[in-house]
Amino acid sequence: MSNLPANFDPTQICFGWDRGRDEQSLALFLRLLSREEFLQTLIPRLADEDIIQIVDSITGILQKHLQEEEYHELFLCEKEGKFSA
Repeated sequence: MSNLPANFDPTQICFGWDRGRDEQSLALFLRLLSREEFLQTLIPRLADEDIIQIVDSITGILQKHLQEEEYHELFLCEKEGKFSA
């Protein structure tokens, strides 16, 4: 669980109380999703439609909330100038 805080407590993930707690919970939730062991278990079990739905949903959110430069630099980890904006 290297991408999780040392004091990680899954009972602290909750949504609907307030914006700050929702943001903290979402960050932890996404970190849990990105753990290699979890991904190796989940991904082979997904149907093709599930994969497309996940990618479409996340891509739509990224397009809605990130500028093209932010997408390349923050999400794709490309250095500035490597992409055409």
